[in-house]
Amino acid sequence: MLARRVLLVDDHPVFRAGLRRVLEATGRYEIVGEAGNAHEAIRAAEETRPGLILLDVQLPGITGLRITRILRRKQTRARIVVISVHVDDDRIIEAVRAGAVGFLQKDIGAEAFTSALSRICAGENLLRAEMLARPDLARRLRAELRLPSDAAGGEGPMPLSTRELAVLDCVAQGLSNKEIADELFVSEQTVKNHMTSVLRKLNATDRVGAILHAVRQGWMEVTPPAPVHSGGDGTRDVQTVA
Repeated sequence: MLARRVLLVDDHPVFRAGLRRVLEATGRYEIVGEAGNAHEAIRAAEETRPGLILLDVQLPGITGLRITRILRRKQTRARIVVISVHVDDDRIIEAVRAGAVGFLQKDIGAEAFTSALSRICAGENLLRAEMLARPDLARRLRAELRLPSDAAGGEGPMPLSTRELAVLDCVAQGLSNKEIADELFVSEQTVKNHMTSVLRKLNATDRVGAILHAVRQGWMEVTPPAPVHSGGDGTRDVQTVA
């Protein structure tokens, strides 16, 4: 059986390294790329064409669930599994609406994690199964799908192009125009042009206003990333994937 091509997206390099070890030890997965933020994830997905994407929900800047929506809009064939320190009903519903097929906690054991991925790679939608097992959650999802996204507490419409969103993601992380240009492999003038378009589309007067608009719409978060729990030698416990 061919190894499943996997893209790892998490802003903690130590967590990605631990997850890589767990997956490669099974002999069933090939890690074809890694990313630590939204624009890296979108670019890596386009370049590596993975069959499976493991995506942290709480990334700095653009959220993992917004990335899921973007990748679905770009018609990626990859199956997307979101991972998080915390899993609650609100995020499960958001993940379903975004197009993910699984939502796993970071503190799950390695065996349970790889077992869940095996089911997903075999074609199972774990989020759909969760809905079938919980009629109350399914009813809530159906009710929210009948509402506009803002009324349902979900993300607002996205007027920005993928490239404009990448620029805004870099701005949210405090990068200068030159740093953004280097990060995205474009000229500084191109960055300025994209930022001008972002400000116009969001009706914002400056970068701070654009970021605040994106936060209010649920496209990104500017909270600090979650702390990494590691062992005394600076490495993660190999018995878990988090």
